[in-house]
Amino acid sequence: MTRTPRRARGIRRALTGALLAGLTLLTTAGPALADDPSASASPAGDEAGPTEAGTTFRTATALKQGQSGTAQASAGDYLYWVFPADAGQRPTVEATVKLPESAARRGTSTWQVDVYDGLRRRQACMYGHQTRKAAADAATVELSCVLRPVRSWSEPWANDPLPGSYYIRLTVVDLPAADLGLPVEVEARTSIKELGGAHDGGGTLAEPLVPGVSVAKASDTDDADASAAPRVPSAGEPEDGWSSGWWTDRWLWTVGGGVLTALAAVFGYSLTRGRGRPSHVPPGV
Repeated sequence: MTRTPRRARGIRRALTGALLAGLTLLTTAGPALADDPSASASPAGDEAGPTEAGTTFRTATALKQGQSGTAQASAGDYLYWVFPADAGQRPTVEATVKLPESAARRGTSTWQVDVYDGLRRRQACMYGHQTRKAAADAATVELSCVLRPVRSWSEPWANDPLPGSYYIRLTVVDLPAADLGLPVEVEARTSIKELGGAHDGGGTLAEPLVPGVSVAKASDTDDADASAAPRVPSAGEPEDGWSSGWWTDRWLWTVGGGVLTALAAVFGYSLTRGRGRPSHVPPGV
């Protein structure tokens, strides 16, 4: 008559072990993905970047994710680069300005880097040194801007970062008039950190925020030979294309949570049902 309590204790121990194993799996899955070196790898980090910059949004020089670009410019110029960012990514923009010799300058200067999305909406930086003042004897100026995570969808009135092109604008906002036109060397760098589906917004855009993508798609539809031709990535588009489909890593958390809920329900039932029929009660009573 002691088999029932022993069996109940065995079931409870097995369920407890399963619950602990499931909790361990869910709590370690996130850090494991975040610590994966390939998650934030720079696919174009070893590739030589462009050596010029655009002077308007329309002529912005395209950068790949993780790529850097250099340019020779003059103090007072507006310099533009463009790079792609997809849902689940957090872009970081860095810029370095090499100033002319201090003997040629008349005073301090203030430099600023701004980031705009495909709709030319200025995006706020989470943190970083977006604006910095260079002393009269400074040799370089280091600027940085860490954007908010890119969401797959947001409300029309929101200013959340969305998948598409992102424009970097670098310029000097304050310097003596005598220093305008002095030669400078600039470098712009981009890096991407993969965050997974933690920032999914419950929807997707019909098209990424890339200027001209709708017009290009319409022209491809009208062209009878467009379907047979290979798809060439345009400027400001990831080499692998934009993410699409229903799958995200949030499904892993959903399935794992459902399994843990079922195990918890069985475990709770085994605790509350008691030890069964008392041994001293005769059958049929």
